[in-house]
Amino acid sequence: MSNASQSNGTITERTQAAIQETLAGRGPRFSALLFVGPAVIASIAYMDPGNFATNIQAGARYGYALLWVVLLANAVAMLFQALSAKLGIVTRRNLAEMCRDRLPKPLVYAMWALSEFAAMATDLAEFIGGAVGLSLLLHLPMLAGMAVVALLTFGILHFERWGFRPIELIIGAFVAAIGLCYFIELLIAPIDWAAAGAGLVTPRLPDAGALTLAIGIIGATVMPHAIFLHSGLTSARGAARDDGQRRMLIRFSNVEVIVALTAAGLVNMAMLMMAASAFHAGHSDVAEIETAYVTLTPILGPAAAAVFLTSLLASGVSSSAVGTMAGQMVMQGFVGFRIPVLARRLITMIPAFVIVALGVNATDALVYSQVALSLALPAPMIAVVVFTSRRDIMGAFANARVTLAAAIAGTAIVLTLNVVLVLQTLGVTIPGLAAG
Repeated sequence: MSNASQSNGTITERTQAAIQETLAGRGPRFSALLFVGPAVIASIAYMDPGNFATNIQAGARYGYALLWVVLLANAVAMLFQALSAKLGIVTRRNLAEMCRDRLPKPLVYAMWALSEFAAMATDLAEFIGGAVGLSLLLHLPMLAGMAVVALLTFGILHFERWGFRPIELIIGAFVAAIGLCYFIELLIAPIDWAAAGAGLVTPRLPDAGALTLAIGIIGATVMPHAIFLHSGLTSARGAARDDGQRRMLIRFSNVEVIVALTAAGLVNMAMLMMAASAFHAGHSDVAEIETAYVTLTPILGPAAAAVFLTSLLASGVSSSAVGTMAGQMVMQGFVGFRIPVLARRLITMIPAFVIVALGVNATDALVYSQVALSLALPAPMIAVVVFTSRRDIMGAFANARVTLAAAIAGTAIVLTLNVVLVLQTLGVTIPGLAAG
């Protein structure tokens, strides 16, 4: 394809053309940047308002001691996002479509209902996070804040009409903003770097309460909607013509997953370290986003509080857009026929407004949304491991034994911890997990 022809069309069409040139061995300089996008969008799931609340509580109560849990959770997330991306690249289908085509109908309907439930729970958490940020900034009521977040979400998703690249660039800008905010927080907060390093490499749990919180960190990290979404994002990009090109796409994808989720992991670690530095010594009871914001001003100054609020708003708005994207992809993939975009988005969004309108406490709603996600998590995790391990689906790209063993181990760890998390949230007493 000539340079003249590449200069025409949308930014997505030009990117697609450049990807094909790269796969054919004629790529431009810095051609690796053409493949950046899907993992960046998926990484927002690991920097959403739910992560803010969990990391703040972990840092406030236990200082730097639970940094190793964030590292472990991120490693598991990398594996499953890489498997999801590989499924999309090899099959050119997203995970929801594969479920519809390959599984018995009763199981498909059950997974569809469970996945829609997860998408609604995701949007609940994201909208509440954004609304809390707007409430703190502009003193808006929660419902009004959620309405503003919904309008911003629709505005971002409107760019989908011009293809995948504009959305990737917009979400990428939000990711960069969140990362910059927490880099600034680390410059402001007096971090004990020696203690942080020890917490990162020394697996320990100070008490049974720390175990409970570790379960919350890991159990809420691998997100159902991110697994569904990543396969759809990679399937919509440059089509590989042979196994050599598929291998190249998978290699680029794996590198992007590692870089994007490493960045997300560093942001989560920065959240925890900021909370440890600011709150652990004298405010270890800080457990809510609103309390953290109010408490930061007298401790680290108004600049730190403003940066914290900016990152929360960026997280709430961008994760709302990504959660809604995932919801519409899940619905489209499972039902197999066209549903108006507005209807798909509203079905995902409306339950969040209903729950808040009923007067449910924002923090309680966040907690129960995480329980809902935990209940929905087994389906996509198991499905992506099964599909990517089948040679009749993946051919030469089926999971190797080491990859399969790691995926099974990761699934077992996350699902066991999710079961414990759900039981605890429902008030079931579990031996050895009494409050510390």
